[in-house]
Order: sequence, then structure tokens, then C-alpha cells
Amino acid sequence: MADNDDAISINSDPKLDRQGSVLLNRLRAAALADVDNAPPALFHLKVCLVAGVGFFTDAYDIFAINRRPSLSSDQSLGLKIATPAGTFFGQLFFGWLADIIGRKRMYGVELVIMIVCTFAQATAGGGQAVNILSTLMLWRVLTGLGVGGDYPLSATITSEFAATKIRGRMMTAVFAAQGWGNLAASIVGTVITVIYRNRVNADFPFTPDPTDNFVYNSGACLCNTTLTAIAFASGNHSSVPLCSATTTGINHADYMWRLLIGLGCVPAVIALYFRLTIPETTRFMLDIERNVVRAQREIRGALAEQGAHVVRNGVEVEQRAGAPVATRRDFLRYFGQWDNFCVLFGAAWSWFAIDVAFYTLGLNASVILQGAGFGDVGDVGRSLYKLCIGNLILSLAGLIPGYWVCFFLIDKIGRKRIQLIGFAVLTALFIIMGTAFNSLITVSAGQRVDETPKTKLFILLFCLANFFQNFGPNTTTFIIPGEIFPTRYRSTAHGICAATGKLGAIIAQLMFFKLVDPVNNPQKFMGHSFEILAGFMFTGLLSTLLVPETMGQTLEDLSGENQENFMHAPTEAIELQGGIVIPRQ
Repeated sequence: MADNDDAISINSDPKLDRQGSVLLNRLRAAALADVDNAPPALFHLKVCLVAGVGFFTDAYDIFAINRRPSLSSDQSLGLKIATPAGTFFGQLFFGWLADIIGRKRMYGVELVIMIVCTFAQATAGGGQAVNILSTLMLWRVLTGLGVGGDYPLSATITSEFAATKIRGRMMTAVFAAQGWGNLAASIVGTVITVIYRNRVNADFPFTPDPTDNFVYNSGACLCNTTLTAIAFASGNHSSVPLCSATTTGINHADYMWRLLIGLGCVPAVIALYFRLTIPETTRFMLDIERNVVRAQREIRGALAEQGAHVVRNGVEVEQRAGAPVATRRDFLRYFGQWDNFCVLFGAAWSWFAIDVAFYTLGLNASVILQGAGFGDVGDVGRSLYKLCIGNLILSLAGLIPGYWVCFFLIDKIGRKRIQLIGFAVLTALFIIMGTAFNSLITVSAGQRVDETPKTKLFILLFCLANFFQNFGPNTTTFIIPGEIFPTRYRSTAHGICAATGKLGAIIAQLMFFKLVDPVNNPQKFMGHSFEILAGFMFTGLLSTLLVPETMGQTLEDLSGENQENFMHAPTEAIELQGGIVIPRQ
């Protein structure tokens, strides 16, 4: 311990305010430098794993209940938009709370919600008083709240803990966990299908009609469909087999989807402890709690470096400095500035545009698989198996490679450039897929999509679209909002951008539910739907021009606020007379 004569002391005397402000800003800069310049460490890996498990769980667990003949249009639509609606409100609510209460205090709460509601979906039942569809719809809305909270919290925590040079890769690794979640769901679905195949054939001993929507949607349920991969918040292709058993008295398909969904709770439960014990971020302690010394101490402890303590009579004390405070007036002042508003609008609209495409592709993924010949065989079990294999191909050929190419390049060529490339290529791909749809997909009189070389070409284009969504705006629209806003509004603004994207997902489902007839004529208007997507991709290309490049810059530089005099003399909250800073021995 240092002697009192050598200690640094800050008084509330106005004459020393300037000296105190200089010292506080130096301490803040030192704490931020510890974070921004830290070499890759086990702590960074832990953050990625703890944050990524939420996206893994989202992508694995969230299945959709697609249309089947016994569902009315309103029931089908309600089940489709239940989770996105809950996600929309969860993103706004948890994003705001994380800036008020703290990242650490809220982290884990949303995962508990996902675990409980996912398990409830897997065990949901019906009765005379309560219909199972209504029960599932309620649990899907509540699940969406937890899923929504995971967006701003995981993005903010990862960006605020990451070193500048690896921030893009860390955030990409977190978001890419949804790809592994989708792959895991596809593999588990395939295994379950193989195990139950003969039993399902005994339940449904008939040769499936190619137009039998139940057969294809059951398979989509078991393989979790493409939508679960690209929109962990609300998959859109599974049809929960709620019908009664036919010949055996037991509906084994009902066991299958419940088992698949219930297993998704396992990784989330394992990760819950680590979420609840993750430390508060340095930037939240600095700029919102305004506790400079605690922030410096905890980040150095987390990174296993030499720390700093504030000691008063042998007991640690915490100091609160003066700094900009998040208020409604300050929020309107900051985002009322034209440059800041344009950045928020550009980030939000880009997310909106890409989510329209994501959810639209998800809605039609089962149709694409049928067009490629997956699912069109002589028995139900084989149909389910082939649909699962088709989903594995879509994941391995497009979704996962896109994430990891983005991972390796995002800190080399930049977020903005990747987003521009993605939107540009997607615009071109959707124009080609839309204008050439009728020539690539041939429909026979029996509404059966023939397997032809042209169809395989269309599947290739579909995989390329998946690739450039993830090596493109799907990933970067998650990353950029977590970097470009001040700490006191980072989580709130990220939640606004994410909720805007989810609004695009809801609109996509409403719009294409009306435009495309998934039961009687699934190919109707499909070509035009891709042309509409091309238009949205072009608007995303334009909105990206409003967003700054964030690669290689600190979060403070990106905020656009003066950092030299960010803090001023301590406020009246805690008396600092006699505070001593000493190095950890």
C-alpha cells in the first residue's frame, strides 16, 4: 500500500474540479485502453461462448407452425407471427432496460424466459376449455420476448468487452452460433426421423400425394426448416402434427416434434450459470454508473492483468464521476442531430430490408426442397428423411459457409463493404431467380414440381442467396448497431434497429401469406416475390451508404462525442475526500 503522501486524492473543492476532471478522464482512458488493446484471451472466448449460446438456442428451438388443411387462414397466420411479435417487443424492452439497469443484471433473464417457454411448448397440450393452438400461440409470444432480449444484450456485451482489432470477429462468432443451432436441429431431426420412420409409416400407411401439405410440413417440422436457421426468432415452416393417430392409435409424429424442441433446452440450461456470472461491462460502469475505478479494477481482473484498487481505511470504495446522463431530452438531442439520425435510420432500414428477404425465403424453403426432389417418395417416413437431408444441404452449402467467410474477412475488409457486397449480389440474384423462375421450375398438371437440371440450378441460386445473406447484411446488420452509438444508448439503439428488422419479418409474413398460396398452388406468384425482394435489397444497398465504417475504430470514436472532457469532477453521490489509488500487489 502506498503512503498517503503519495496517494492521488480528489476533493469536492471547486478549485480542484479541473484537476479532478483531468484525472478522471485519464483513468477512464486507461480503463478503455485496457479493453481496446487487450490481446486475445480466454476471457474473450468465454464471452463469445456465453453470448453465442443464446443464438444457438434460438435457432435450434424456435420452430414454426405452418399451414395444414385443418387450420384456418387466421390460425395459420397467427401462429406464424406470434414469435416475431413477441421478439419485436422484447428487443425494445430489454434493449432499454440494459441501458438503465445494466447489462449484467438483465443478462440471463431472457435466457430463463426462453428455457421455460421452450419447455412449455414441447409439453403443451389441449383440452375442451383451452385449445392447443391458443396455448402454443401464447408460449410463442412469450418465447419471442426472451429471443428479442438476446439481440441487444448479446451484441452490446460482446462489443463492449471486445478489443478493437477482434471486435468484428467476436460479434460474428456470436451471431454465427445460430448457424450451428440450425445444423444441430437438422442433424437431430434427421436422427429422430430415422428412429421413428417405421412407426410413422405404420401411423400413416398410404402413399403420399405430392400435394399433401401435411406430409411436407411434417418433414419441415422435423428438420426445423431453413427459416429457423436464418431467423432464429421465428421459424416458419414447421407444422406441428396435431392430428389424431390414424391406424395405431398413437401419433408418433407428435412425439417427434416434442422431442426435437425439448432437447433445445439442454445447451441453454448449461450456459445459464455463465450468463448469470458474467461481469458488468467496463463501458457501462464508466459511462452510465460513472464508477471509474471499479471499471478499471474489474476489467483488469477479468483479463488477468495488474489491477487497481481504491482503498479507504482498508476498505474498497467506489467513486461516481460526472458524465452525460441518458434522459429523454438528451436522447432527443443526440438523435435529433441530422448525422446521428441518418446513422440510426440507415442501420435500422438495412436490417428491415434484409429481414424481409430472410423470412420470405424461409416461408418458401419447403417449396424449394420439393422442387429439388426432396420429399417426393413413396412413404411418409422416407419423405420426412429426404426433407431433413435437404435442409442439411441448405445449411451446409449456404448458411454456415456464409457466416464463417464473414468471420475471417470482417476485420480485414470492413463491415460496410461486406454489407454493400451482400446487398448488391442479393439484388442481382433475386432478379435472376424472379425473372427465370417459370423456366427453372416446371409444374405439372398435378401441382408437382419436376426434378430437372434447371431445378438444381435454381437450388444452387437459392444456396448462393443464403451464402450472401450471411456473408453480407444478415451478419453486419447485427454488428454495426452494436458499435456506432454511445454507451448510454447502445443497447436501446440496437434494440430499435433489431425491432425494425423484426417488423420487416412480420410484414414479409403478412404480405407473402396473401400473395402466395402455399396449399393449392405454392408456385403462384413465387417469381414475382423474388422480384419484390430484389427491390428491398436495392433499398438496403442505398441505406448502407448512410452507415459509417466501424472497422479499426474504438466505440468512443464511433460515438461522435468529445472524449477528452467526457467526464468532469465527481458529483455529490459519493464523497471522494481521501480516496487512494494503489496498484494491486
